[in-house]
Amino acid sequence: MTEESRLLAGRYQVGELIGRGGMADVHRGTDARLGRTVAIKLLKPSLATDPAFRTRFRQEAQAAARMAHPTIVRVFDAGEETIRDANGHEAQLPFIVMEYVDGRLLKDIIAAGPVDSAEAVRISQGILTALEYSHRAGVVHRDIKPGNIMITRTGQVKVMDFGIARAISDSSATVAQTTAILGTASYFSPEQAKGESVDARTDLYSTGIVLFEMLTGRPPFRGDTPVAVAYQHVSETPEAPSRINHKVSPALDLVVQRALSKDRFDRYQTAAEFRSDVESAGAGHVPIHKPRDAFADTLFGAPPSVISGPEAALRQLANDETMVRTQRRPPVIWVWAGIAAVTVIVIAVLFWVFRLTPNNTLPATSRAVPSLAGQVFDKARLQLENDKLKWTRTDEASSTVAAGNVTRTDPAAGIIVSTGDTITIFVSSGKKAATVPDVHNMPLADAQNALKAAGFVPGMVNMQDDPTVPANVVLSTTPAAATNGHEGDTIGLNVSSGNVLLPSLVGQSVQGATGILAGLQLKSDPQPDSTCPGTLVNSQTLAPGDVPQGSVITFTYCAAPPSPPSSPSPTG
Repeated sequence: MTEESRLLAGRYQVGELIGRGGMADVHRGTDARLGRTVAIKLLKPSLATDPAFRTRFRQEAQAAARMAHPTIVRVFDAGEETIRDANGHEAQLPFIVMEYVDGRLLKDIIAAGPVDSAEAVRISQGILTALEYSHRAGVVHRDIKPGNIMITRTGQVKVMDFGIARAISDSSATVAQTTAILGTASYFSPEQAKGESVDARTDLYSTGIVLFEMLTGRPPFRGDTPVAVAYQHVSETPEAPSRINHKVSPALDLVVQRALSKDRFDRYQTAAEFRSDVESAGAGHVPIHKPRDAFADTLFGAPPSVISGPEAALRQLANDETMVRTQRRPPVIWVWAGIAAVTVIVIAVLFWVFRLTPNNTLPATSRAVPSLAGQVFDKARLQLENDKLKWTRTDEASSTVAAGNVTRTDPAAGIIVSTGDTITIFVSSGKKAATVPDVHNMPLADAQNALKAAGFVPGMVNMQDDPTVPANVVLSTTPAAATNGHEGDTIGLNVSSGNVLLPSLVGQSVQGATGILAGLQLKSDPQPDSTCPGTLVNSQTLAPGDVPQGSVITFTYCAAPPSPPSSPSPTG
């Protein structure tokens, strides 16, 4: 029985594959009992063999199912289905039935380039609204990233996978193991990277990463390995988004800076506080720090910088001059001995930290999808087979990659998958055929846009004289309209200069000169010259060469009467 024909729990019909991630596959499905379309997430069998993981996963799915909010993708059901592996052994496969959302993943929107600041603010508000609801319900997402955020066709923000990240985090001991499941460390908080406990402020840090990526088109930290990226979260300061995208306002820079603070007590303490500052920055106002939210104190306690009551009392006693010290100070040698001991310990710890080698080792059943773009198909296929990965081939047109070479893969390079998973290899079939559009009589700018829309590259502009077509209007293209070509070809443009080439009229008859000017759409203004005999043109006001269309050309022609013949002299 194939996955597409599987019936789960006697009611959920598994349909076509609509998404693939590092830890699960998502199918469109049908709830046969209620007759509605749903999304069914099937966990990879390699992740479902741990009974402890299955138990935590089921508990978290049940917690997520209790949350009902317009900005959160609802979880309708969860369970386990008994399947048989390749060796015929029975295994339990966890599944989750969720609300089906018709829209696009935020990561696909960002892949097209930076998001407009106003739209980034609106999407951030939706994410933070969902987090405010879940945090007050006691649920921390732990895996906020563009791949877990959907934007519906009407623009509604939907946050997915509540509860799943908690199960993964609880069952993972190291950064390397965690990234093998999540597929990327780009959205880790510093405390996640260090293996410390996490709370709601971890989600706010990840939301700050998502906001940064929407504004700039890329995450703030990038590296060759997940561990290298995690190290940057702990030790590196991100650039201001405005240094990458100059359209970003200083107010949004400040919001991102605070959201990405390494110390969680310096970050936004609640989603509501974060959302309020995002709204202010989106309106062009610089956010002002507000008093601490009492709700945040109930969640996390006071920060280490806040002096407790007993400590404040001790400081007051220390400053009280009426108090008499009854205990002798410790000997000075012991004080210096203590300082020396602490110094040695600090130096030893620093030496140990700098000698740490990042652990890039993946579990034996996991593989990072190799970078195959640009390779010949056969070489790429062999590389996947050597990594114990299956493959399928899909051809697509490409204006940049030579025919027969790989353009991309799905999942993309660097994503962590399990051995035996199928990777789709997209292979270039060459440039896509296209027909040169007819752009004559179009303004130059419009014609260039039309060529770009058809997949061509506007080329050299050749200015030509024409008596009727206005200046900067296209006369023709090279190659001509309706010629067959390929996307990416360069098309030259012949454009009217707005001038006419005026010839010399001298020596022409008045009728001939008038006819020449009429053919060039120029106006004639003949003037007689009584100083010279004959009827031919003897001068013109504008010299031969380029003249503006519709110009008036004044020329003079000889009009003196011919001299009378002389009388013969009388003979004697």
